Amino acid sequence: MSGTEQDRIRFATEVVGKDPFATLLGIEVTEVRDSYARASLKIKDEYCNARVRTHGGVLFSLADQTFAVAVHARGIDAFALEMKINFFQATGSGDVVFAEAYPIDVRNRVSLWNIDLSNEAGERVAQAQGLAYHLL
Repeated sequence: MSGTEQDRIRFATEVVGKDPFATLLGIEVTEVRDSYARASLKIKDEYCNARVRTHGGVLFSLADQTFAVAVHARGIDAFALEMKINFFQATGSGDVVFAEAYPIDVRNRVSLWNIDLSNEAGERVAQAQGLAYHLL
């Protein structure tokens, strides 16, 4: 992906950050800079499971979206090869969950990224890792 840092950040924010699925969920990209993204999601009733907790798939989607924006903000045209997530604390309807993505290691063809998810009190809700494959 070519262009200036400003072009890359604009693409990551406006194109990747507003993909149809993320928009459907209501994921809001709140900060983007080189190799970094922060996003948030207000949890709705319909995002909860039978135990009235946020469905893991919703938190995974927030992590995945934030990961994609951060990767593209670095200027890497890529897609996810693998993602994993560990859940630490429940959230529910009305809560706001924040995600922050940043690189752990960037190589020529792949990069490993960390995605931290937290609640409004700053407590860790989940932690994910994403492996990106770089298109050259």
